[in-house]
Amino acid sequence: MTALDLSSPVAVVGTGTMGQGIAQVALTAGHVVRLHDAVPGRARDAAAAIVARLDRLVEKDRLTAADRDAARDRLLPAEALADLADCTLVVEAVLERLDVKQQLMRELEDVVGEDCLLATNTSSLSVTAIGAALRNPGRFVGLHFFNPAPLPARGGRLRVRHRRHVGHARVRDVPRLGQDTPVACADTPGFIVNRIARPFYAEAFAVYEAQAADPATIDAVLRESGGFKMGAFELTDLIGQDVNESVTHSVWQAFFQDVRFAPSLAQRRLVESGRLGRKTGQGWYDHGDDAERPEPHTAEPAQAPAYVVVEGDLGPAADLIALIREAGIVVREEEEDHGTRMVLPGGGQLALADGQTSVEFRDVVYFDLALDYRRAGRIALSASQDTASQTLTEATGLFQALGKKVSIVGTRPG
Repeated sequence: MTALDLSSPVAVVGTGTMGQGIAQVALTAGHVVRLHDAVPGRARDAAAAIVARLDRLVEKDRLTAADRDAARDRLLPAEALADLADCTLVVEAVLERLDVKQQLMRELEDVVGEDCLLATNTSSLSVTAIGAALRNPGRFVGLHFFNPAPLPARGGRLRVRHRRHVGHARVRDVPRLGQDTPVACADTPGFIVNRIARPFYAEAFAVYEAQAADPATIDAVLRESGGFKMGAFELTDLIGQDVNESVTHSVWQAFFQDVRFAPSLAQRRLVESGRLGRKTGQGWYDHGDDAERPEPHTAEPAQAPAYVVVEGDLGPAADLIALIREAGIVVREEEEDHGTRMVLPGGGQLALADGQTSVEFRDVVYFDLALDYRRAGRIALSASQDTASQTLTEATGLFQALGKKVSIVGTRPG
């Protein structure tokens, strides 16, 4: 996949959050960008918003004033689709409805040249179904950007482009915009990002709906233990609860209502009440100017145990053994065939959460899987119904001795 020639004008149709972000990506890459929206005046408003973001980049010394001025001159609002006639790439980011996208593609095909590549930024709809409206579907691809689109790549972050596999030569050369790394995939429901993300949101919401933890605590565990940049609640507030829920429903229906992709009733209530996240000032969190971010639940300091007995292989949690020893706590290792766990001085058990709610012993505390136990700043613990208070105290003190904050969440599968 090669970079699109900078002499080629790029058009973006639809000027919401994603449309503006895609336009900014193309703009900062050096393209002339034409913005169009079906609502009169909205393209000009979007152009002003993009320039304002470029101004903030200049203030942060991430863009020179000269580059900002040049980019501003290349950004051209287009009041009519006919103004896109000379573009060689048109990306749509309009309403996530098949009929709306198909109608737009039919109109674009009558306007642009035969060598123009038409693309959709759909999050969940079938690229094949959208392209079926075209006389020449071989010129049609899916280019799906991460949100927010203009965020620079960090630590292997990828921008994902989804395309349908047809034999047309132009489609085999999907263009790159800026420094994004294209990844090709099959035209399946949710493609890559949204197929993976739906259970990420669904599991977090299910923990909240089961009253096992509040949004701030779940987000903190996902960030500080799971290694995510944002938790599910803060991320959906950024995306927009209405947009996120709509994609969830689309993927859920496309997978014949598979429970893994089931929508959240709690999120439905947010949408019904108009609390859509940052764009309305209220979602899972309050985003008002004077709003204070709620603190995650963090356990009070507890006494660390003098020793632990490790039975069996801790598997993905094996790094804990070295960390416990470094903290000055004695580790006794015993070979066991019947399971993997740590035994605390009071006789209680500490086990890695594996999706179950009970094991053969009852006095147990589960600890969550972390992306990297050495780097993790927080660990989630969950006690069973019959867990002794001493066992929970010893488990809490153990992880606190490793320099970790501890969040105690309610018991729930997984």
